[in-house]
Amino acid sequence: MAVAGDPASRRGIILAKNQLAKTYHVQTAEPIWQAKKKCPGLVLVSPHRETYRQISKAMNQIFLRYTDLVEPASIDESYLDLTGSLHLFGGDPLALAGRIRREVREELGVTVSVGVSFCKVFAKLGSDYKKPDATTYFPRDRMESLIWPMPVGNLLYVGGGFQSELNALGIRTIGDLAQADPALLRRKFGVRGEAARRSANGEDKEPVRPYHEQREAKSIGNSITFRRNLVGERDIRLGFTALAESVSERMRRHQVRCRTVQV
Repeated sequence: MAVAGDPASRRGIILAKNQLAKTYHVQTAEPIWQAKKKCPGLVLVSPHRETYRQISKAMNQIFLRYTDLVEPASIDESYLDLTGSLHLFGGDPLALAGRIRREVREELGVTVSVGVSFCKVFAKLGSDYKKPDATTYFPRDRMESLIWPMPVGNLLYVGGGFQSELNALGIRTIGDLAQADPALLRRKFGVRGEAARRSANGEDKEPVRPYHEQREAKSIGNSITFRRNLVGERDIRLGFTALAESVSERMRRHQVRCRTVQV
């Protein structure tokens, strides 16, 4: 099964897929026709965004029972920092992860996978490692044996294009990246290369922000798939203007000025 857009309105891509669809190598963001070719029996359902938002909010309320340091990363992911409150709930991070998973399943009827580690990057890696309804633990003292042998593309922020560039340099695992020459990474990729190497070494210092903290907008953008092809300059200008006005309104609301425009 997969959640997909409506092909009739040209939003014909896979938005999410279940574990069975993954075994057929169905991928998020690929065209529906391509996914169907891989998995002819694929069942498609339309998205229910308001339901997702409600469940996401309810899930974060469960997390807030254990810490106020709950930072939603997306509609279906959150980071929790339990450093200061773990002792209140028995002191065992794996037992607490199981307790949270159980409460979410019993109260909301959905399963979650949890990554337990000492930094955000490896917690995220753990949450993706085993699904569904599982806990993965990556302690600091087993980073080299558990994490470094993994493909470098498993690391947060290493997308397909970046992975190919790293592979071309002989960097194929997270361990390769962790031990790569910093000067080489800086020369080839700039600050992105330096940040990736730090992540591979578990040197992610980004804190988990409190749930109710006002978050600064790092970038503001908008995109749309038009129902028909835009033909000619007039069509394109009309479409561009609608997007630009939307972005401008949000910039005014956040009281920010533009430094860089990307189209």
